[in-house]
Amino acid sequence: MDLSRVFNILGIPILMLMAWLLSTNRKVVNWRVIFWGLGIELIFALFVFVLPFGTQTFLVVNSIVNSVLDSATYGTQFVFGRLALGPGTTSASGETSLGFILAFQGLAVIIFFAALVGVLYYTGIMSRIIRLFSYVFSKLMRISGAESLCASSSVFVGVEAGLIIKPYLSRMTRSELNTILTAGMATIASSMLAAYIMILKGTFPTIAGHLVSASIMNIPAAIIMSKILCPETDTPETVGQQVKLSYERESSLFEAIINNANSGVKLVVGIGTLLLAVLGLMALADKIFVLVGTQLNSWLSINVDWTLKGLLGYLFYPFTLVIGVPFNDAIPAAKLIGERLILTEVTAFQDLAAQFSSATPISPRAAVMVTYALTGFAHVASVAIYVGGYIALAPNKMKDMTALGFRALLGATLACLLTACFAGLFFSNNSILLGQ
Repeated sequence: MDLSRVFNILGIPILMLMAWLLSTNRKVVNWRVIFWGLGIELIFALFVFVLPFGTQTFLVVNSIVNSVLDSATYGTQFVFGRLALGPGTTSASGETSLGFILAFQGLAVIIFFAALVGVLYYTGIMSRIIRLFSYVFSKLMRISGAESLCASSSVFVGVEAGLIIKPYLSRMTRSELNTILTAGMATIASSMLAAYIMILKGTFPTIAGHLVSASIMNIPAAIIMSKILCPETDTPETVGQQVKLSYERESSLFEAIINNANSGVKLVVGIGTLLLAVLGLMALADKIFVLVGTQLNSWLSINVDWTLKGLLGYLFYPFTLVIGVPFNDAIPAAKLIGERLILTEVTAFQDLAAQFSSATPISPRAAVMVTYALTGFAHVASVAIYVGGYIALAPNKMKDMTALGFRALLGATLACLLTACFAGLFFSNNSILLGQ
């Protein structure tokens, strides 16, 4: 066994130890949550990376998601024409792609996926899938029905998962609230899958399958980290109960499509606005840091990368070593994982795609681990989005929500890193899961 795989194994207890040291109550440890959570992660990783049947299932899921995404491009190409053509593609009329344009190729297809999720909800398919996930987590890990249902929903609908348990939010414990916040930030909504797939599928053919498996694996990881950081000391109202989804079903299929497509438009506008503001402010911060840092490098005779990405890379460098990223890839991997904290996962995935074609690309194993580490909304902007969203649904929990926001962000970050440990442990460079 090589050294990096040893770190994959050691990284699992080390990450949990970090969470325990920052726990609100270190005397309370729910070992059932930890053991079953790790067991679910282990079983899922074995299924995806090791078992032949699991690998083939993974590839089928990857193919299905890509086929659905191809269907989504019909609409974007009809509306935006040449601007919506992916890199290296040609339209039926002979027009060639202008290259990757995030707004027209990545963000635009979110509207289609939002409408698709609406259709799945209307037909009852989505509710059955969510209830299945919720049943597994509540029974095995023995968490409350409400937090289990919300955590399971986060994979599909993001912050809107709060609507599903709205009747229970105002009476949830601090630990339950921390779990739903952590799970939301540790997973990615299905509507956002499209954007990340469009960014990476040209260089990472099986990215769709990896994003799906990473987001699912992050649910038990988020529950583990949440219950260590903020253990349950009260008695949840819905413990041991199966909670029904609480949402208003549209009166017709077309209403479901229209409403959810409009929600997708709001999501696209929100993401675009966030990127415009954050990236501009971070560029300004970069200039200030570099200006000051250049002088410090000169005065102190040191060589420090003072860009924001460089500084965040230094912060996350120990984490990349702890989770077992190969030593030669640790610095670029740390920068990718670090920039997600401030610049969002959209920018981080774009830079990961650029890594594949750089002069010194990271190894396939490191690329897979980074993908799993990045698959989540674990960034500063999410704190405002999730805390603000849940406060709107349960105003009486404002004090608890605001106090738990950054604790949940920490838990989500550790959860993503925990899942990356399992991915690195079982991934092989000869695996067909990289699309080679």
